Amino acid sequence: MAATVRTEHDLLGALEIPLEARHGIHTVRALENFPLLGRPVHGSLARAFGAVKLAALRTNRGLGYMAEAAKAEAMEQACRELLEGTLTEDVRVDALQGGAGTSTNLNVNEVLANRALELLGEPHGTYGRVSPLDDLNLHQSTNDTYPTALRIAAIWGLKELERQVLGLQEAFQAKEKAFAHIVKVGRTEMQDAVLMTLGREMGAYAEALNRDRWRLAKCEERLRVVNLGGTAIGTGLAAPRDYIFRVVDELREITGLGLARAENLVEATQNADVFVEVSGLLKALATTLIKISGDLRLLSSGPEAGLGELRLPPRQAGSSIMPGKVNPVIPEAVTQAAILAMAHDHALSFAVALGSLELQPFLPLVAHSLLESFDLLARACFILRSRCVEGLEADEARCRSHVANGTASATALLPLLGYERTCGLVARAQASGLSPKEQGLAEGLFTLAQFDELTSPEAVNRLGSRME
Repeated sequence: MAATVRTEHDLLGALEIPLEARHGIHTVRALENFPLLGRPVHGSLARAFGAVKLAALRTNRGLGYMAEAAKAEAMEQACRELLEGTLTEDVRVDALQGGAGTSTNLNVNEVLANRALELLGEPHGTYGRVSPLDDLNLHQSTNDTYPTALRIAAIWGLKELERQVLGLQEAFQAKEKAFAHIVKVGRTEMQDAVLMTLGREMGAYAEALNRDRWRLAKCEERLRVVNLGGTAIGTGLAAPRDYIFRVVDELREITGLGLARAENLVEATQNADVFVEVSGLLKALATTLIKISGDLRLLSSGPEAGLGELRLPPRQAGSSIMPGKVNPVIPEAVTQAAILAMAHDHALSFAVALGSLELQPFLPLVAHSLLESFDLLARACFILRSRCVEGLEADEARCRSHVANGTASATALLPLLGYERTCGLVARAQASGLSPKEQGLAEGLFTLAQFDELTSPEAVNRLGSRME
């Protein structure tokens, strides 16, 4: 009967591993020890490890540490496959783990070694031929490979998030133009305030998102500085000097990112405050998304018994008991994603603050929180754009009614009547049950043409009052 398992050993003893598994004993230990999230490390982190391992292999090969060409080429092919995403499912350890990410590094090493063995026609576990530690971890440590991979994965996440924020910004800019002619009531403290255009309101959302996008673009440069080559604590223990100076150059070529070796590798290994900075900017974007989503819900409220100035695209039935009810489900979902991203920021910040002496033991939580937030916010921007903002419609009749019947239109009369006379007009209108427009026309305080001019899109968009 053919064997279905192989036996592997570590310093704690021996374990049987499924014969077909690309992972090994260290991965099995981690799976047993850390049944926490029930989710493996983020796919982009695993892919980034492929880039890091490939850079180390190429550097070591160039320096003469990989004498056998076939073996080196098989290992490099395995690294490329991980980088391309075809081996990420084999990186199975839980996203939360003790040991500052050691289990992830060991899992990656085992998968790459066994894939290389496949390419060489050797059975899994033949580590005398290709070793997860002596070959795939040569001149490396978890403490320089894990943070470097995390920075690469974060830059990838940052670029995708930037793209989605830009798309959402442009969607609001399109609505700014489409709604430029629609005068509406602007509100402060949830009360009618002054007139504005719906287009200008959309433009304000676009500008806020533009500011978030600019912040994200600027923070990429902080993620480009890596500690690869520092090995255990940044001193470069057990790594040749030539390797330390060359490995980041290889990584930069492989990834196409503007990566640079940290000038102080000890400091770069000790500290992870850059991830707090980046996460803080994600939190800022989350607050923008929550604010915008709340406004969209409020402006579309009713629709008959609420503000009803916007019509959101109907996406699904809103009730199991109330016929015809359609809820603002997209802004609500986006709000929840943004709240969760803010919670991730808190967890990440706490984890970084707990770093001790020469290492950040809680980088797995940092990685999980940061990369999940990138995904959450990118998807939130995508669905808000594609399933809500692009299909927004204005209820122009409702906007006109609010303008004609609301006290906000009285503020537009200030240049003509002055504050005291306008206050009197509003008081008399409220007492008579008329709108300020109707009351003013009845009293002959202004003509219809004057009212229309003062409440026109051009007038309400004008910066300051026009001098006569």
